[in-house]
Amino acid sequence: MKIGWIGTGVMGFSMAGHIQDEGHDLCIYSRTKEKARGLIKGGGRWCASPAEVARNSEVVFTIVGHPRDVEKVYFGEEGIVSAGGMCHTVVDMTTSRPELALRIAEKASKHGIVSLDAPVSGGDSGAKAGTLAIMVGGDNNAFERVLPLLRLMGKEIAHMGGPGAGQHTKMCNQILVAGTMIGVCESLLYASRLGLDEQSVIDVIGKGAASSWLINNLGPKIVRGDYTPGFFVEYFIKDMGIALEEAAACDLSLPGLSLVRQLYIAVKGQGHGRMGTQALMLALRKLNGM
Repeated sequence: MKIGWIGTGVMGFSMAGHIQDEGHDLCIYSRTKEKARGLIKGGGRWCASPAEVARNSEVVFTIVGHPRDVEKVYFGEEGIVSAGGMCHTVVDMTTSRPELALRIAEKASKHGIVSLDAPVSGGDSGAKAGTLAIMVGGDNNAFERVLPLLRLMGKEIAHMGGPGAGQHTKMCNQILVAGTMIGVCESLLYASRLGLDEQSVIDVIGKGAASSWLINNLGPKIVRGDYTPGFFVEYFIKDMGIALEEAAACDLSLPGLSLVRQLYIAVKGQGHGRMGTQALMLALRKLNGM
């Protein structure tokens, strides 16, 4: 198929690579052409705008940074929706606002395009391995059509409902990650203060009732002082903000999420916004004078 791909960052590059490796023709656009260099060398066609991607692709995938970036890609002067051409399906894999997913679906349909919102979970390691969890909202027939492509990128793929349902499910994911992340950091802080071997602690509790992907994958990075990003702090702050806005809209109080977001804002304020989410440990260490 002729596939369009917009966004070749930490996760998007690897995800697009799986599509390309399967033999599909790629049309590519990214804010930074250098980040797409490997895909271009692999035969991908560089396009000057999202509109050019849409005009030359049957299905267009997008995974960019913030909702404002999504709006520009879809509704901007050189956006996807009004570009014309052969595009019949768009799949936004950015973690974004459910309301925006609804708006994309509505406006795209007026141009004969079906839209899916399909945010992912699993970080850069899941993107590289093709084992992401993908939660999808939108038309079920469109979901079935693109499912073979999604299976190149993910292991657990679920259709959650109509437009916006994928984004709402991703908010559930991020709420859980936020609570688990502070638990991981506080557990390892306790171990450190008491003089325990932190990796040995992970090896034991990571196999019991406290087991989680975060303790077993990001815990060892914290122990090594490795704060390189699988997912940026600043993007996580954005996601938690969306979840809190959606919660407020339905009169739901999430005090744990509010606390964790404030701590992450402190992490960003310390200059660590482009580090991985495990950098929460840096703020907690500073808070404890460690």
